[in-house]
Amino acid sequence: MAWCANPIVEWLLSEGWRIEHPSEFVQRLAERLVQAEFPLSRLLCLMHALHPQVIGTSYVWRRDTGLTEISPREYSRSPDVPRTPSHIDSPISAILDGTAESIRLRLDVPDTKFDFPALAELRGQGGTDYVAMPLLFSDGQINVITFTADRAGGFRKSELEQIDQMLPMLARVLEVHYLRRTAKTLLDTYLGKHTGERVLNGSIRRGDGEDIHAAIWFCDLRDSTRMADSMCRKAFLAILNDFFDCIAGAVLDHQGEVLRFIGDAVLAIFPTGEASTARNGECCSRESACQAALAAVTDAQGRIKELNRRRLRKREPPLCFGLGLHMGDVTYGNIGVPTRLEFTVIGAAANEAVRLEGLCKTLGESVLISSEFEHCIPGELVSLGHHTLRGVSAAQEVFTLPDEEAARGFARHDTDCRLQRRITSGARSRL
Repeated sequence: MAWCANPIVEWLLSEGWRIEHPSEFVQRLAERLVQAEFPLSRLLCLMHALHPQVIGTSYVWRRDTGLTEISPREYSRSPDVPRTPSHIDSPISAILDGTAESIRLRLDVPDTKFDFPALAELRGQGGTDYVAMPLLFSDGQINVITFTADRAGGFRKSELEQIDQMLPMLARVLEVHYLRRTAKTLLDTYLGKHTGERVLNGSIRRGDGEDIHAAIWFCDLRDSTRMADSMCRKAFLAILNDFFDCIAGAVLDHQGEVLRFIGDAVLAIFPTGEASTARNGECCSRESACQAALAAVTDAQGRIKELNRRRLRKREPPLCFGLGLHMGDVTYGNIGVPTRLEFTVIGAAANEAVRLEGLCKTLGESVLISSEFEHCIPGELVSLGHHTLRGVSAAQEVFTLPDEEAARGFARHDTDCRLQRRITSGARSRL
């Protein structure tokens, strides 16, 4: 026997709140309404998002497909995705900006002219009734849910009353989804996808972590001190973001994990999935991690090369970098003080990757690779002989990429960068 007079409220309290993903929740809610004999042909739920790129996400269920579509780009923060008239002149915007508390419009009344063009489209798809209502969160945030009917005569009064009764509970359930999604988004954005998952799953105490085997990537922007001293902070920040788009963007696109932005440097890893170094000279899964790291290097060089083409067209000096790739065991976990932690990697291998990058200046190379890394992909790299890393007693064989043009690009070494800056500066002084 039903213990609640409103079957939708009963479903929200007994089953709906257990559903983890909002798209599945919207689909199951729509299916429950249809099961309760609501004439629902379309259900849309718009939820705001605390996200660096997206203002909000719409979830749209349609009965003819039985699927829920997710459309995060419709409300993007990006200037490349403008707000179209269909977004501005819509019932949803009227509720979001407070010009309407709720909206109900019959779509099956002949010769009706709509103030909102989107409703004419719904009528053309067989819609007979449209209802848009706010979903109020506890912090005052307004989200929107809309219901479209396709039955002759639209929604009955009793059905509208049930919808109105369920809204407070529906808002509470969706707020839980919103907060969970916001937490995950912020952790992914500020810590990284894999690190964020670890923290969200409970690795939050100082010392929590594990020993892993990984390819370690450390990359540094050249001549950043001079640039920071010679330009305004806003302009220098724009350069850093362009640089990180190239370097960190390549890491992420090749399944690496960016751990830290250290001033103008990037620390990243490509885990092998192993707890420690494989013995007997066997690479096991290290090879795939190394190949992913090398693919990211090639990608980053291509991005830097294209960025420098754009900079040179604007009479701006090219950006140059040094990058060290190493393979080794590190501890991946929390360090710091109990009230301020950082999830990163520590260990001798991480330090050696930093020292390897520092050797780029001495050798005039943009990319240097350790012998431990080279063991996993023998024959693909070029030896530069044995060299001593700062703070490391024994000399080590150091490698670089074989194709000089592909490996070095615009950022071949600091001498090229300084020469190009003199050329660019001279051209600017003559203008």
